[in-house]
Amino acid sequence: MFNIEEFDIKLDTEFIGRNFVYCEEINSTNAFLTKTKDYQQHGTVLLAEFQTEGKGRKNREWVSNREQNLTFSILLKNEIKADNISIINLGAALSVAQSLENLYQFKVDLKWPNDVLVDDKKIAGILAESSSKGSSIERLVIGFGINVNQANFTGKFNIIPTSVRREFHNTVSREKLLSEVLNNFEEIFNQYTQNPEIILRDWKSRSKLIGEKIKITEGEVMKFGLFEDIDEKGFMILKTEKGKEKIHFGDVSLIQ
Repeated sequence: MFNIEEFDIKLDTEFIGRNFVYCEEINSTNAFLTKTKDYQQHGTVLLAEFQTEGKGRKNREWVSNREQNLTFSILLKNEIKADNISIINLGAALSVAQSLENLYQFKVDLKWPNDVLVDDKKIAGILAESSSKGSSIERLVIGFGINVNQANFTGKFNIIPTSVRREFHNTVSREKLLSEVLNNFEEIFNQYTQNPEIILRDWKSRSKLIGEKIKITEGEVMKFGLFEDIDEKGFMILKTEKGKEKIHFGDVSLIQ
């Protein structure tokens, strides 16, 4: 079971996670925080031990064993602009990377737009969803799925999964890891409002694909080119034979 007291002792934030909601089971932490009117506080964190309808990008199923991993969402309501969501999404992945590096000395790579990799295996994923009112973002929900103490994974995957336990060769404290991620995320969110270029710089330093020839798949559409950079909004700059193109989303793979 998750020890809320242990988590709270290690939490060192001003607003992220100060309203902390724990539940045994829910359909989806993202879906709930996106739609509910019960929780309105900026920085609210909802952690679920099990999601019956957990999902990643493009509604792909996110399978996570009960009480072994971290599946949670953060509600953001202040100073959110629609064209900056990608920066926050990259910042969320960065907060996980920094936490894994700090606590377990992993070498972490970040794969655009939302994957966290260790030894080319997926250890975590991020999913940002929003609800709007008129032209403004009413609430932005950042969902995190981190494989922590799960030992085995079954099924078919685009990227081979792993967990902290498998890479660290030991069971670890979920409470300590969650508090570390939230501490780092609050610092990164503050950077987003003041110096977003720091987030982009730190994210790029962990990306192995920048400068490589890649394929981008979105539905039935495939594009090929050089992953030249990410722009000031966190979008990919793809260099093709026809010139440069901004890519907002898609599945990225290396061309061998």
